[in-house]
Amino acid sequence: MDKKVETNAYLQITLKIKSENRERAAGIYLKYKEPFLKQIKGAVSKELILRTEDVQVMHGFESEADAKAYLSSSLFEKDVVRELKPYLESAPDVRVYSVFRN
Repeated sequence: MDKKVETNAYLQITLKIKSENRERAAGIYLKYKEPFLKQIKGAVSKELILRTEDVQVMHGFESEADAKAYLSSSLFEKDVVRELKPYLESAPDVRVYSVFRN
């Protein structure tokens, strides 16, 4: 039985995308979800959150270092960012969080 990997950090990327472009943006999310989970060191999960005011992508990682490293990966910079760029109304808000465990 595989050991369950804990999520110890989150990368939250908030995107301002007009409602008429959200379906295309969701298609990009779906296209890169599996490669993200299979290829990126420490990747644990990836969720798309649709809100009235914006779209958020929550990425779960084994460590904060893995989350930060993803931001300079080829998959992120050359694929995801390039394809999302035409739909963005402003620069994405990027935040990394560590999970507190007691």
